[in-house]
Amino acid sequence: MSNTMSNTESLFKPFKLGQMELPNRVVMAPMTRTFSPNNVPNDLVVDYYRRRAAGGVGLIVTEGTCIDHKAASGYPNVPNFYGEEALAGWKKVVDAVHAEGGKIAPQLWHVGAIRKPGVEPGGDTPGYGPSGMAVPGKATGHAMTKDDINDVVAAFAKAAKDAKDIGFDAIEVHGAHGYLVDQFFWEGTNQRDDEYGGDLAGRSRFAIEIVKAIRAEVGDDYPIIFRWSQWKQQDYSARLVETPEAMEAFLKPLSDAGVDIFHCSTRRFWEPEFEGSDLNLAGWARKLTGKPCITVGSVGLNADFLPVDGTADFRAAEPASLDNLIERMDNEEFDLVAVGRALIANPDWANRVRDGGFDELEAYDKDQLTKLV
Repeated sequence: MSNTMSNTESLFKPFKLGQMELPNRVVMAPMTRTFSPNNVPNDLVVDYYRRRAAGGVGLIVTEGTCIDHKAASGYPNVPNFYGEEALAGWKKVVDAVHAEGGKIAPQLWHVGAIRKPGVEPGGDTPGYGPSGMAVPGKATGHAMTKDDINDVVAAFAKAAKDAKDIGFDAIEVHGAHGYLVDQFFWEGTNQRDDEYGGDLAGRSRFAIEIVKAIRAEVGDDYPIIFRWSQWKQQDYSARLVETPEAMEAFLKPLSDAGVDIFHCSTRRFWEPEFEGSDLNLAGWARKLTGKPCITVGSVGLNADFLPVDGTADFRAAEPASLDNLIERMDNEEFDLVAVGRALIANPDWANRVRDGGFDELEAYDKDQLTKLV
């Protein structure tokens, strides 16, 4: 990779939202790592996040953390965000990140109907979803009642309060990629005929209630980040909205409910969202809501996160130019940039980019997923 890359100054300008002040615009994207035995973050997890803060990341968004609901977890060794032991582990993470000058937010997560019975914690509990569907048209889990909905809303709010109490700088709600909140958004998996179903406004009610409940617990000045996506892990071609007008109608109620930052998940940040404009998903969200937005999707790499054909292995990726990204930042298309796999390969990615060490960046490969360094 050439060191003739564009000036990266815009990526390293400070960012302030309420009481949260970041030294730069680099965000560590949430990435599930499954390295928390018994669902408790240990010293390896503490050091993993500490190294990224020391490496210059402005804001770390943690891997998805499971809220206190019996069906929240869908994978082994994913950290919980409840219980004395798990919260004590997260407090160590927070303190380590702060000691290095970084900021950190937990991603609060419920996997929804993709859960399979037998995963711990939760045992034989089935997946919970708006219609019990992990994929459209196939009900394999539990269709949530109004009491179930209220329980999950309360669990999100409790987790957010706990996050603030132990020193996290913000929280992120995982509303993307075909997990529970997104299963409510997605018409394919939400076939309810009550106030939580129907049109997208009705299908958004669950998420809006979560955001309002969190806001009531954390107060007005505590940042709430909301991650959303058009695509689903069950269907990469799925879309919630097809026009800017529909996107505005979707995002404005979430913004009004209390979302401070929209984390707009795409698999390739450079792709335009709608015909007739070069703006990506984050660019449109920023334009339509006026709220700060995070872009994400293969930043700094030349290949997106997809399996190699016919295998369970994910493709390797080489470092790639940031010219397009910097040009968009200079044009104020978005406010923050989430970096994923490049930060697994290079804990000090931000510092290297800032200091011009482009040629020293390591490639990303699948073997790095099996380590926590």
